[in-house]
Amino acid sequence: MNFEKIGLQVPKILLPKPGTDMQKWAVIACDQYTSDRTYWQRLEEQTKGSLSTLPLIFPEVYLEDDDAEARIKSINQQMDAYLADGSLVEQQEGFILIDRKTCEVESRKGLIVALDLDQYDYNKGAQSLIRATEGTILDRLPPRIKVRENAPIELPHIMVLIDDPQRTVIEPLFNEDLETVYDFELLENGGHLKGYRIDQPELINKIAAALENLADPGAYKAKYNVDDAVMLYAMGDGNHSFATAKAIWERLKEEAVDKEAIMQHPARYALVELVNVHDPGLEFEAIHRVLFNVDVEQLKAEMESFFAERGTPMTFTACADLAEAEAVADKANNAHAFPVVFSGQFGVCSVAKPEFTLVVATLQAFLDKFLAENSAAKVDYIHGTQPVTDLGSAADGAGFYLPSISKHDLFKTIVFDGALPRKTFSMGEADEKRFYLECRAIK
Repeated sequence: MNFEKIGLQVPKILLPKPGTDMQKWAVIACDQYTSDRTYWQRLEEQTKGSLSTLPLIFPEVYLEDDDAEARIKSINQQMDAYLADGSLVEQQEGFILIDRKTCEVESRKGLIVALDLDQYDYNKGAQSLIRATEGTILDRLPPRIKVRENAPIELPHIMVLIDDPQRTVIEPLFNEDLETVYDFELLENGGHLKGYRIDQPELINKIAAALENLADPGAYKAKYNVDDAVMLYAMGDGNHSFATAKAIWERLKEEAVDKEAIMQHPARYALVELVNVHDPGLEFEAIHRVLFNVDVEQLKAEMESFFAERGTPMTFTACADLAEAEAVADKANNAHAFPVVFSGQFGVCSVAKPEFTLVVATLQAFLDKFLAENSAAKVDYIHGTQPVTDLGSAADGAGFYLPSISKHDLFKTIVFDGALPRKTFSMGEADEKRFYLECRAIK
């Protein structure tokens, strides 16, 4: 069942067979703990011998290892095996309503649906129904494409946001009498997850009608005071996974002999979790930066030179610890100030007369240039301040602590300014990220 006007498909979801240990089945998104191999090694031990999504994904901590091709082949073979031996069972067309408890929040609500990739555009200035919230790094797509292009199924960690302040789409569903599909504790401090089946036609139609109301051009114009094309969905987490699905779909269309028949291909859609940006359980966290393999004195000199040349001079103030650095940054006026840790030395970088609106954009402009000119240096994007402190305290390490943005301003910012700099915000801490669970056939 499709609702093309709002880019919505009612999917046939694949769930693990009855009796599966769901705690071992569900694992966290592959783009978490990207500098912590011990986390993923623990998962391997915890899920050994059990049905699990772990062998179906490519944790990004291993992306630069020499066995990438073999790992991808193994992933596709395991997917085929789970389909062939009945480990995955196709459900009747429907959605899954989700209630997630984490160590930070009592409840975060979501709805598993499929969205139309034909109505998504991640390019700058896009006016599509589904839009990227951050810049898409094209270099990050090829390894993901290799994983997905021959995969018979998809399993998403993608979370897509809707701007529903009146709570008309997802929240009313919790007042319905619904069948519980799963109810269990997640691994590794992930919290608790409950899922409810929604396959009743009347409820599905109510959901679609509520989304259509959000997408009404008149209501959209009144909400944002613009005459632009409607943006109903904004990417939250998993932007590059959604962009990967889009790239493969565009390739399929281009190569298709029967241009009409290809439009019915299951790869036209991608499985996602819809979340209301106004859900009290949804928290926006900053994404920090860590550099590896750098000469700290050279780094500081290049920062000073970079910002001086742009007429936005930077000063560095040494501090005793992170708390003092945060206090100094908070007192900065008319400047973009952010705490740093350079080889264990805390401090604050303050950029006067910044040319960008967001602090992250100011820093990222420098980092992009620095990384392009210093091939030995590497960057990682980190959730939480402690890992930044730990990694930035290495002799050849540097950490940058960044502020979070208000989630209530997100849609309006995208409408008026377009996509934000990449890795601007995170929806919760690392262990609050979506866990893989539901699957869907894409072949």
